[in-house]
Amino acid sequence: MNRDVPAGSGPLRRILLAVFLLGALGTLAELILLEHYEDWWQLLPLALLGASPVAVALMILRPGAASVRSFQMLMLVLVAAGGIGVYQHYTGNVEFELEMYPSRGGFELIWESLKGATPTLAPGAVAQLGLLGLAYCFRHPLLARTARPAPRD
Repeated sequence: MNRDVPAGSGPLRRILLAVFLLGALGTLAELILLEHYEDWWQLLPLALLGASPVAVALMILRPGAASVRSFQMLMLVLVAAGGIGVYQHYTGNVEFELEMYPSRGGFELIWESLKGATPTLAPGAVAQLGLLGLAYCFRHPLLARTARPAPRD
């Protein structure tokens, strides 16, 4: 390994991290513009996306296994938050549809809820950002364990 190049700073990794950071900041800006902060569930993606640039800065300023692992954990939480968000948006749309059309049910209710006023699949973008961050961490050189020979009997 070339000692002149910091560990984990290959061109593909740098591109993945830059795309992740751009996506996180853009999504954060969009959620703020949409006033996505009515209750604590809506604050969750704002907090996680707001923590993302801090985690990236930590990896750049203090490279090491701990900073990469912290970023990796944040990415796992982003993926989970995206899934929770899809569920929250969908159930909110179901409630709204049943309020407007109490007799609606079955496939019609599902279909109309998926197309509802709250974009059901939009939180999937947060999950995708988490997956992009996990791709950055995949086989990261700073996470490589030094191979130790097995003790001889």
